[in-house]
Amino acid sequence: MSKNIADIRKDYQLQTLLEKDVATEPFEQFNTWWDEAIRSEIEEVNAMTLATASASGIPDARIVLLKSVSEDGFVFFTNYNSHKGAELAENPQACLVFFWKELERQVRISGKVEKVGADESDAYFNSRPAGSRIGAWASPQSQVIASRDIIEQNIVKYEEQFAGIEISRPLHWGGYRVVPDTIEFWQGRSSRLHDRIQYSKLPGGNWKIERLAP
Repeated sequence: MSKNIADIRKDYQLQTLLEKDVATEPFEQFNTWWDEAIRSEIEEVNAMTLATASASGIPDARIVLLKSVSEDGFVFFTNYNSHKGAELAENPQACLVFFWKELERQVRISGKVEKVGADESDAYFNSRPAGSRIGAWASPQSQVIASRDIIEQNIVKYEEQFAGIEISRPLHWGGYRVVPDTIEFWQGRSSRLHDRIQYSKLPGGNWKIERLAP
């Protein structure tokens, strides 16, 4: 390697995150940071790491795209028969992580996972480009396939099947909602002494705000 990995570092100095400045509930705080991230023109601002685990506790992670957020939770869409879908069926808990390096910020969301309703999945599926809708049919996501030819052949097959008619949503494809128990907002600070503010859901539905040591 041309550079020692251990020597790679960045000193964060852009902003602070103090208790007096945060919202009283986490979705308002997320929306504030989201709007600032949008204004910063961050590329793929909705990209987030989704971490799951099997019933036996073996972890896995990958990047997915946030497609909606409300006080009910954070929604993404995928193939229910994929590896992540199988893990969520076994163990419906997950963690999401956003990292907006341009703002030196991270948001970490942990909680239970539930499928969204069919109407919500249909609405989003029908908003996708035709190629993406065909792709949901053509790809047996996470399964071992002999070659790329399998995908190409499936694309042709489903383009012919849906020629001139609506491309319906396959039943194996739809949305999940991560319903948070905790949401942590991380603001980079100098000398690795970062600001970390955590919201934890209380039994009555309110949120407790605490500072975590960096």
